[in-house]
Amino acid sequence: MTEINGSRNVLKDFVSKVGLPTIIIAVFWIFTLVAATFLDMSTTTLLSDTLKRAGMNGILVLAMVPSIQSGTGPNFALPVGIVCGLLSLVISIELGFTGLAWLLVSIGFAIPFAIIAGYLYGKLINAVKGSEMTIATYTGFSIVAFMCLIWLMVPFKSPKMGWFIGKGLRETIQLAGVGGAQILNDFLKFRIGEVTIPTGLILVFLFFCFLMWIFSKSKTGLAITAGGMSPKFSVATGLNINKNRIIANIVSTVLAAIGIIVYSQSYGYAQLYDGPLMMAFSAVAAILIGGATASRAKVSNVIIGVVLFQGLLTTALPVANKIFVGTDLSEIMRMVVQNGIILYALTQVKGGDK
Repeated sequence: MTEINGSRNVLKDFVSKVGLPTIIIAVFWIFTLVAATFLDMSTTTLLSDTLKRAGMNGILVLAMVPSIQSGTGPNFALPVGIVCGLLSLVISIELGFTGLAWLLVSIGFAIPFAIIAGYLYGKLINAVKGSEMTIATYTGFSIVAFMCLIWLMVPFKSPKMGWFIGKGLRETIQLAGVGGAQILNDFLKFRIGEVTIPTGLILVFLFFCFLMWIFSKSKTGLAITAGGMSPKFSVATGLNINKNRIIANIVSTVLAAIGIIVYSQSYGYAQLYDGPLMMAFSAVAAILIGGATASRAKVSNVIIGVVLFQGLLTTALPVANKIFVGTDLSEIMRMVVQNGIILYALTQVKGGDK
């Protein structure tokens, strides 16, 4: 009996430490990989796609960390930073940059744009304490709707972006035309057996993870985390909670702006108009799958979460379509997994003062 109780306690501690969603998704992913093998699907191709998708989505998921650490919760206003990155991307094309220069100039423009937008968004979040996630969602939707007008009105002349008839920018811009497709994917790319490793893409993602980890250990990063964990105690010790929340949201917005540029070059296309509308939800789901909560997050949660989430989507969706021939369940399953994880996390948020 003692051994049984001990085993139960070990199992309970393991589930508590790792997180129930993480365990469920990991087991389900392994199950789908096994199912793919029996269905004569190429598991090496699925693993290659998983690595690529994890790298291209990783920085967008990383943008959740400073926001959650500051106590404002998952950054559902991620589109604020995303549109800053997209605006920088099209400006760089308009100025005639190509290849690696286009990528670096786009990031160079994105950072100041995102700093300004992040500061203004941080001020808004401080003004609506207690309703951050609701306001963030509406802010994200609103900025996407506003930018739809901007994309139609910008006086850009580049034939690589404009509509063939009329004014404004196309909904989808092909980056191969400016040498901007798969720049990072192809850098130092190699193969292990039949699995392709997009080295440059993975290294850039890990580099920003390292920077975020260093930032979280800095004086400012620790102050942000302390303010998120215990606002009243932090105020009593003299910390400026509002200032730290603004800094956290600036960092989150900058990461989102850089993240969409990395994502777009990997995808090979820049998607404007409604493209950024729902991107925050997949990023939130990924970090929650990695073991984060609506009030606590670490860089390790990002790495684990983005691999599991993208791995599940990459594997489970084609497996489902293979089993249910003649149907396309991919979008339905993606929404069920994504929104189910978010709903579970939000049910774990405790009310009351911290």
